[in-house]
Amino acid sequence: MIGRSIAGDSWTETLNRMALALSHRGPDDGGIWFDPEAGAGLAHRRLSIIDLSEEGHQPMISHSGRYVIAFNGEVYNFKELRKELHQEPIAWRGNSDTEVMLAAFDHWGIRRAVKQFIGMFAFAVWDRQDHLLYLCRDRLGIKPLYFSRISKGLLFGSELKAIMKHPDFVPEINPDALSLFFRYSNIPAPYSIFQHTWKLMPGTILSISPEELQKGSRHPEAETYWSALDIAEAGQGNMVSIGFQEAAEQLESLLGDAIRLRMISDVPIGAFLSGGVDSSAIVALMQAQSTRKVKTFSIGFRETGYDEAGYAKAIAEHLGTDHTELYVSSEDALQVIPDLPAFFDEPFSDSSQIPTYLLSKLTREHVTVCLSGDGGDEVFGGYNRHFLWESIWRNIKWIPAPARVTLARMFQSVPPGMWDAVVYRLISVLPAKFKLDTPGDRIFKLSEAIAAGTPELMYRSFVSHWKHPEDLVRGTREPLTMATDGHRKLPFQDFTHVMMALDLATYLPDDILTKVDRASMSVALETRVPILDHRVVEFSWRLPLEMKVKNRQGKRILREVLYKYVPKSMIERPKTGFAVPLETWLRGPLRDWAESLLDKRKIKEQGLLNPDLIHGRWREHLSGKQNRQHEIWDVLMFQEWKKQYNL
Repeated sequence: MIGRSIAGDSWTETLNRMALALSHRGPDDGGIWFDPEAGAGLAHRRLSIIDLSEEGHQPMISHSGRYVIAFNGEVYNFKELRKELHQEPIAWRGNSDTEVMLAAFDHWGIRRAVKQFIGMFAFAVWDRQDHLLYLCRDRLGIKPLYFSRISKGLLFGSELKAIMKHPDFVPEINPDALSLFFRYSNIPAPYSIFQHTWKLMPGTILSISPEELQKGSRHPEAETYWSALDIAEAGQGNMVSIGFQEAAEQLESLLGDAIRLRMISDVPIGAFLSGGVDSSAIVALMQAQSTRKVKTFSIGFRETGYDEAGYAKAIAEHLGTDHTELYVSSEDALQVIPDLPAFFDEPFSDSSQIPTYLLSKLTREHVTVCLSGDGGDEVFGGYNRHFLWESIWRNIKWIPAPARVTLARMFQSVPPGMWDAVVYRLISVLPAKFKLDTPGDRIFKLSEAIAAGTPELMYRSFVSHWKHPEDLVRGTREPLTMATDGHRKLPFQDFTHVMMALDLATYLPDDILTKVDRASMSVALETRVPILDHRVVEFSWRLPLEMKVKNRQGKRILREVLYKYVPKSMIERPKTGFAVPLETWLRGPLRDWAESLLDKRKIKEQGLLNPDLIHGRWREHLSGKQNRQHEIWDVLMFQEWKKQYNL
C-alpha cells in the first residue's frame, strides 16, 4: 500500500493483517517492509519453491538498495538471466529468482527487465530513489493483481481479501460490474466487484507516486508492454513460410523448452492429467525429459458423460507415469460448494471450479508444484465454437432474422432431456468418435446462436450466460469489454482467428486462469502452464489457421506433436470438458440449498436483482422444460458470496 493517511504505529499492524489474509497462498513464510516517511509499505506471504533458505525471504531489497519487491509467481529463466548479469560485480546472497529480478531492475530498469522475463508473475516494486510504486502483471494474466483507491492512498494485493483487511477500505458493490458477471460468469479485467477497485490488465505496468495520490487525481493509466491482440495481429502479418511437419517440430522444441524451464523446482513436482490433448502433450514431453516417473493426477465422476479418468489412466500407463486418481462422489463435490466464495474472492461461477479444486486438493497431498495443460484451447483453437461457427453461419445467414428467431424457439421448445434421448438413439450405432456428451445442452446453445444477426453477435452468444443482464441487475449499464468494444477491428481473414484472439485476451485470464489460480492456491499448490509461455503463443499466431483448425477439428498441430508419444487412437474422441452434472444436482441434492438462496423476499429486499426473472428461470429448470443450470448457478454463486461477506 502507499499513501500518507496511516499513522506510523499502524503500519506493522495493518500490513500484517493484510498479509495474513493471503496465508493460504504462502504458508511457509511472511514478511513486511515499510517506510512511513515515504508513505509506502509492502507485505508478502511465501510459498517456498526456489531457494528454500532465508535468502529467498520477501519483501527483498535489491543489491543497490534502490528497489524493494513483493513478488508472486516465478521467473523461469532466472538462471540464464543471472549468467548474463554475472558480468557485473554482484555479490549474490542466494539462488532465488526474486534476487535475479531485482538485479535485472538495477541493471536494465524495470520496463526493460520485465520484457526479458519468461514466467508468470505479479509484483509490486517500490523505487526508493524516485519514490514511485510499480505494479506489474505477466503477459497472459496467469497471476492476479488487484488495486484500489482509498482516500489519499492506494491498496494492492493478489486477492481482494488482503485489500478488504485495510481499515479504510469500503466494500461497495459495483452494479455495472455485476452485470458483466451475469453475462460471462466472471468479472472481466479491469473491472472488479467493488467500486474504485480494479484488476491490473495482463501485460501492463502501472506506476504512481504518493504525491499523485495526495492530489486526489483519478487512478493512473497502465502502460502495455505485451498485448495478446497486438501479438495476434503482428503474427498473422508475419506468418511462417514452412510446412506443417517442420512447424510441428518447431512447436515441439519450443514447448519442450517451456516445460524444461517449468520443471525447475526445489520441491516435489507433478502434472494434472485429464486424458485430453493438452494435458497429455504436457505430460508426454515432461516424461521424455525426466529420468524419473512423472507424478500425474486425475479425478473422475461416476455420472455418465462427466468422466475422463479412464482415458487419463490409459495414457498414464502408456507413458509410464506414477499416476494417482480419485473418484469423487456427488457428496464430495457438494461439500466444497460453501467454500467457493471464499476461494474466489468475488463472484465467479464457472462450475468447473468444483473439480478443479478437488483435483488441486488431491495433487497437493503429493507435490507442491504442478504443470497444467491450460491454454491449449485458446492458443491452438480447441473450443467447439472455433470450428462450428462457420458451418452454422453459412447455413443460416440467408434466412431472414425473424425466421431465425422462430427456428431457435422451436429448438428450445423441446426439453434438453428429450433431445438427449432422441440423439442418443440416433447415434447409438455410430463409432465412438461421433458420439456426444450432453447433446441436449449443445442443441440449446446452438439454437441461441442461430438467432444471432452477425458472427460477432454469435460469438457473444456463445460466451454469454445471461443474454440480457440489464434485465436482471436493476439500474445497471453493462460496461464495454474487449469482446463488445467495436473500436478495434481485428484484421483477420477468418472469424475463427477473431474468436481465438478474443478468447486469449479475455476468457483465458478472466475465467480459466482465475479458476486455476484460486482453486490451486487455496491449497498452496503452484500451478504452471507451459502452453502459455509467451514464445509458444507468439509462434502459434505466426501459423496459418489450417495448421490449428481444419475439418472441424481443433489443435491440429498440437495433436501432431502428441502423436509422436501417444497413439492417435487413444486421443481421438469427442471433447468432454471439465464439468460436473450441475443440471441434475440442482434438481436433486442441491435443491434445498438453492431454494434458500433464491428466496424471493430476500432478493427483493436486497434490491439488486430482479426476483421475478430469477424465479421464472428456476421454475423452468425444475420442470425440465429448459436447462437453466448456468444462469441459476450464476445467481447462486453471487448470493452465496454476498451472504458470506455480509454485503
